[in-house]
Amino acid sequence: MDWLTDIDHPLITRYASKEMAALWSPRKRIGLWRRLWLALATCEAELGLKADDGVTPRISPGQLEALARHLDDIDFENAARHEKRLRHDVMAHVHALGDACPEARDIVHLGATSCFVTDNGDLMLIREGLDMLIGKVASVMAALARFARKHRDLVTLGFTHFQPAQLTTVGKRACLWIQDFLLDLDELAHRRATLAFRGAKGTTGTQASFLTLFHGDHAKVRQLDAMVAKRMGFDRVYPVTGQTYPRKVDSQVLDALSGLGQTGHKWGTDLRLLAHRQEIDEPFEADQIGSSAMAYKRNPMRAERLCGLGRFLMSLPANAAATAATQWLERTLDDSVNRRLVISQAFLAADASLRIAQNLADGLIAHPEVIHREVNRYLPYMATENIMMAAVAAGADRQEAHEVIRKHSHATTLALKEGAARNDLLDRLKADPFMAKVDIDAVVEAGNFAGRAPEQVDEYLAEVVEPALEPYRNLLGQKAELHV
Repeated sequence: MDWLTDIDHPLITRYASKEMAALWSPRKRIGLWRRLWLALATCEAELGLKADDGVTPRISPGQLEALARHLDDIDFENAARHEKRLRHDVMAHVHALGDACPEARDIVHLGATSCFVTDNGDLMLIREGLDMLIGKVASVMAALARFARKHRDLVTLGFTHFQPAQLTTVGKRACLWIQDFLLDLDELAHRRATLAFRGAKGTTGTQASFLTLFHGDHAKVRQLDAMVAKRMGFDRVYPVTGQTYPRKVDSQVLDALSGLGQTGHKWGTDLRLLAHRQEIDEPFEADQIGSSAMAYKRNPMRAERLCGLGRFLMSLPANAAATAATQWLERTLDDSVNRRLVISQAFLAADASLRIAQNLADGLIAHPEVIHREVNRYLPYMATENIMMAAVAAGADRQEAHEVIRKHSHATTLALKEGAARNDLLDRLKADPFMAKVDIDAVVEAGNFAGRAPEQVDEYLAEVVEPALEPYRNLLGQKAELHV
């Protein structure tokens, strides 16, 4: 059995990248366990760990060399036989490694508890997973920035309550999408920067077993903790732990991943609404089928999938929160099965969401003619705020001007709903004696109804987005091809 590819789960076979799937595979996990056992034994040897006679080195160079030769030749079938007998996954792999290099059997897991490999290994997986996601968020932002720059001054209808409001630009709207991703990028980077190592802490976090091994030498026990962490790429450890690292960490990480789900769902929903209005389309390939029955259909399936994955991702942090809240004293094992399921699936779902997001951002298609048509249809409404201000400048009461515009606007809307061919709101206002002192044509012609939207795009991209992406320049430009 191939322990990497013989996994049938939609997140792996349909949605997530091969790299993220490989990260959370059994082969990667157990490979980390073996590297942790080698690191522990190496550091113990470097600190001069002695046998019971107090003179003979407890760990020989030959034993370390033997461990190093067997980091990746994992016999999962043998480990499964051991686990069926022992009912303990870590001890099953201790025995399997001992079978592979019997000369080092007695130094594997020396002084450690199971969480030495499970927790430290998970922290290493989380760290690498965050690195992958951070690069992908930055790539999505960079692609959206290109789209925003291209359409910085393409005036479009803005919406509140999904009702036409004031004008904005397509580029400005894209900056709102970028801003959500930037908040996620900052949160992921913070979680990555503050992630620490559990280290060599022993059964209940007191380091009692290591203190015994080093014959009461507290300094060497402290050194061991730091040395193993450094060897595995961490510059700090959690200073105190129970048997596990704080499960609060998992909750915080999954909250950050949930943020990606929220951002993806919001953006996907926006794209679905705009696709309905035929203003913006997602990529659609030459042979792509929108519907098995309705051949004319061009459905926004990528955006819909982004929303579906976002909904799943947003549901997962509750598990991590409940686990953090229900740990008893130094540790209870009811966290194990939940963490196996939730943490890996959260990273896979986040990765899948970002692959779709990048594919969308790289291929968004704006339709200026449709957008212009809709702007012109509603432009008289857009002008009313400027007309009201012009009326006030000419001496009118602001509230009375508001009421006049309100009545004519609603009458115009009703006429359009009943089949009127054109929006005649400006004609109605021109004919109202209340507006006699207002040159409505001049107000409309002079009106900048999108305000500073184009300038805001320029400023936001130059002053905020570009500096934020600078640390990740070497990660940008990757294309995201979807499995299906």
